[in-house]
Amino acid sequence: MCFLFTAPLKASNYAYFGFEPDIVTNYVAVKKKMGYVRLTVELMVEKGDNLAIVEHHAPLLRDAIINIIGQQPEAKVKSMKGRAEIQLQCEEQVKELLVKETGQPLIKKLLFTQWLDN
Repeated sequence: MCFLFTAPLKASNYAYFGFEPDIVTNYVAVKKKMGYVRLTVELMVEKGDNLAIVEHHAPLLRDAIINIIGQQPEAKVKSMKGRAEIQLQCEEQVKELLVKETGQPLIKKLLFTQWLDN
């Protein structure tokens, strides 16, 4: 006799918070023209009251992301590796700010779901 056991599927313990509207900011361009980036940012947040807490701190977090991107050189903004580094830097800064404000990082991951640059 063969028994087939399946583990129950656990519902996701995470929700996503998206900044509305998209973030649009300038970066350090090499040429005389102005460089800008438009990106959609999602935060992976543990479900529960954490989503409301992150939403409350959204203006602070948005400002931190804009400041980080605004300091990046054009070469980094336009490369896939550079974008990954910027994403990680933004994630670390957001977690650091949330720890300062709430005592916990509250987010699991910061994701750039759309990235448009000129």
